[in-house]
Amino acid sequence: DGWNHIYLYSKDGPLMNQVTKGTWEVTNYYGYDSKKDMIYYQSSENGSINRGVYSVKSNGKRKKALTIQMGTNSAAFSADFTYFINTYSSATTPYNYTLHKALTGKKLKDIKDNQVLVDKLKGYNTAPKEFSTLAINGNELNMYMIKPSDFDVSKQYPLLLFQYSGPGSQSVANRWGGANDYWHQMLASEGYIIACVDGRGTGLKGRDFKKVTQKELGKYEVEDQIAAAKKLSALSYIDEKRTGIWGWSYGGFMSTNCILKGNDVFEMAIAVAPVTSWRFYDTIYTERFMLTPAENPSGYDDNSPFNYPELLKGKYLLVHGSGDDNVHVQNTMRMAEALIQANKPFEWAIYPDKNHGIYGGNTRLHLFNKMTNFIKENL
Repeated sequence: DGWNHIYLYSKDGPLMNQVTKGTWEVTNYYGYDSKKDMIYYQSSENGSINRGVYSVKSNGKRKKALTIQMGTNSAAFSADFTYFINTYSSATTPYNYTLHKALTGKKLKDIKDNQVLVDKLKGYNTAPKEFSTLAINGNELNMYMIKPSDFDVSKQYPLLLFQYSGPGSQSVANRWGGANDYWHQMLASEGYIIACVDGRGTGLKGRDFKKVTQKELGKYEVEDQIAAAKKLSALSYIDEKRTGIWGWSYGGFMSTNCILKGNDVFEMAIAVAPVTSWRFYDTIYTERFMLTPAENPSGYDDNSPFNYPELLKGKYLLVHGSGDDNVHVQNTMRMAEALIQANKPFEWAIYPDKNHGIYGGNTRLHLFNKMTNFIKENL
């Protein structure tokens, strides 16, 4: 029906019934308790940025929410489906772990509350993620924004977009973030507004929303990021002449395309370990979305940023590890050569022998210092 759901089939093959229904998606199937005729699953019924744990009979009746907190809930059930351990987090609550009765969802005990981290974070002047939606190209796109903790609506702030944008992915989610979130908080404390928008091609919005990018990776996703940047830059508290974008891996592919195709919108971009041509990426991933280069040459080439380096106007930082085990460094070398031959100034950094994660020793510290300084100098 266009949404990811649970269906019951007989052992001989015929469909018996659709168990779950709605404009939301089942995101995990935990199992079936044959004694109670109960299916346990995780879904986005409480909004596509949230995850809850549920039980339902195989006929689709007697559905019950086993978790009540808005955010991201993930269950690990005992073998006999008597208990489950719930892992919970939200954008404002670090991971905690609780034990529950599977039949009712009743909490039996706290296992780990992460209070040490909660107390430590109280010493920092962090700002909350503000979740909302943004009307772009006929769709309501999920978005979050992080404003400086001393935000003043009468002032203007530079805007930095962060995104990944890969097929079926989700960056705007009500869950506890990782290292990037801490860095974004630091940038917000320095007077930047951080925003993240999940455009077309990302997940949890149904089949049609996700599959629109089929055979054209980098087309609609880039259009949405450019349109989102334009719309956000029109806000009274955003300085429209100071708009940047950054991303890693697929996100670097996106930020590179955005600084080129959106050269009238973005003044700055950072691309870490970017794909610059899908001809260079592994076939098991690429051909799933793009078919082969012989079958779809324009899909591969029309959104390959090293085919139009002459469009670069803004400030651009290109980063890669020479030992990248996922996105081969060839992608960055070809991009750099194209920019050089177009006589376009840019900055770049190669981290010797580092893989796709670009870490080890002081590597991450060096990388994020470089990115921070680049943003401060150019945004």
